[in-house]
Amino acid sequence: MPDDTMPDRKQSHVVVIGGGWAGWGAAKTLCEAGVDVTLIDGMLDPTGSQPITTKSGKPFEAGTRGFWKDYPNINALTEELEVGNIFTDFTTSAFWSPDGLEATAPVFGESPQWPSPLGQVIATIKNFKRLPIQDRLSIAGLLYAMLDLYRSDKVFQKYDNLSAQSLFIKLGISDRQINDFLRPILLVGLFKPPEEVSAAVTMELLYYYALAHQDSFDVRWINSKSIAEQLFEPLARRLMSRHHLRVLGGTFVTRLNVSPETQRISSVEIQSVTTNEVKVIDDVDAVVLAVGAKGLKSLMSQSPECSKAAPELVAAASLGSIDVVSTRLWLDRYVPIAYPANVFSRFESLKGAGGTFFMLDQLQKESERALWGHDQPQGSVIASDFYNASVIAVMNDQEIVDRLMHDLLPIAHPEFRNAKVVDYEVRRYPDSVSHFSPGSFRKRPPLETSVETIVCAGDWVRMGDKEHGAKGLCQERAYVCGLEAGNSLIRRKIVKGSNQSKTIQHSVVPIRADEPQVVLGRVLNKIVMDQIDALGLTLSWFDS
Repeated sequence: MPDDTMPDRKQSHVVVIGGGWAGWGAAKTLCEAGVDVTLIDGMLDPTGSQPITTKSGKPFEAGTRGFWKDYPNINALTEELEVGNIFTDFTTSAFWSPDGLEATAPVFGESPQWPSPLGQVIATIKNFKRLPIQDRLSIAGLLYAMLDLYRSDKVFQKYDNLSAQSLFIKLGISDRQINDFLRPILLVGLFKPPEEVSAAVTMELLYYYALAHQDSFDVRWINSKSIAEQLFEPLARRLMSRHHLRVLGGTFVTRLNVSPETQRISSVEIQSVTTNEVKVIDDVDAVVLAVGAKGLKSLMSQSPECSKAAPELVAAASLGSIDVVSTRLWLDRYVPIAYPANVFSRFESLKGAGGTFFMLDQLQKESERALWGHDQPQGSVIASDFYNASVIAVMNDQEIVDRLMHDLLPIAHPEFRNAKVVDYEVRRYPDSVSHFSPGSFRKRPPLETSVETIVCAGDWVRMGDKEHGAKGLCQERAYVCGLEAGNSLIRRKIVKGSNQSKTIQHSVVPIRADEPQVVLGRVLNKIVMDQIDALGLTLSWFDS
């Protein structure tokens, strides 16, 4: 790692707080523009050069995250870094309930291509195993609402004020469609049940993955190691060696100091996780806040000048967060599951949580030995994640493992009942994921704040006219928001590089255009509904 002494340079110095996708996106933009950057994160090594392992030396990753078809900027990053083939093929996902297999999500790109949403309907005719056709058709009203969502900012806000559950009921979606399909989708997509999620954000998510294109839901996974090792590590190595990026891992930012006279960031106070030593970084020209509500709440509570200068950050810090529990199981035998990626639905033992499980021995088959810490593989390796997991988080580790092995996994295959767990790891991440509650959109942090030298980045950030097509709690959206946060500082000349002529913005690849019939539907809806609005009428689901 570079040493802690800041070289004497003419370029600006930016502190990036947060070492996730958003933080690394901002660091990339700024470093490549010749700006001096320090990236700070509470993880001991946010660069991925030191893999996270269990006490027995086996690899562990918090959450198993997919890479969807429309991730053009992450795809561009993998090509730029020349990391090779780090992804699996696009895979089928399965939904399981106490009754057994409920549905599968096929690889839509392998089906004949029809106009959306007709293509999705045709491709999934035989994929719902238990849901009657009349319940499936009841979702039609939601397709209209998705077309209506972006008619105006005022309309978007009305949808945001509704819960997804309220909208589903008002649109006449059947209880079975809601409980068997939409509820589990939201619990693992937005990590809360429909009663607790904004209707607007729900429709953004469904529009992006299910309406804009037939194959938008196609998803693939990392085929070995972890996301940090495969992508953050080569990116960090490049930025440190070519652009002198400084990374301070195992470090918390405890306070942001804003000058009352200039209304600009003046210094950043930091504290070591291991030694509790406190330091002040004085030469700060700008800050990128690539943190969630939990981190922002802590910062604002200890930064009175910043809180006063940027009340929108205080508002964002008041938003809720979601608990996550991640587990890994190493078994004494292989269980022949047909689908490597799976979702749990309607299980009482989930206690209101959303649940997923992934057969890592299938997804990372070519590097299976590494899954066992380079010991001899014995059987299946399973990653299971629980979201909205407040109740599960208070259970002890063995209770969580037993719940998986005795109640949940055997529904997918009875052989799990005969398997023995030879090793396991359970980790809890309280308040780690953003909660898009009804009415929360206007409180989410903006890309550019009232303090011109502070910008925000992350999948929960409102990006304004720089909004990207990827939606929801999404790696692509977080990464692009990081790129745009850095671009904002450059575009507004808040920062400059060592050579002013090279201080250029980072390119952002747009999501492919929506299919023509989808665009036409939105245009026609706007023409009709604007006329109806002019008459003082309103849609029934906006009635209180």
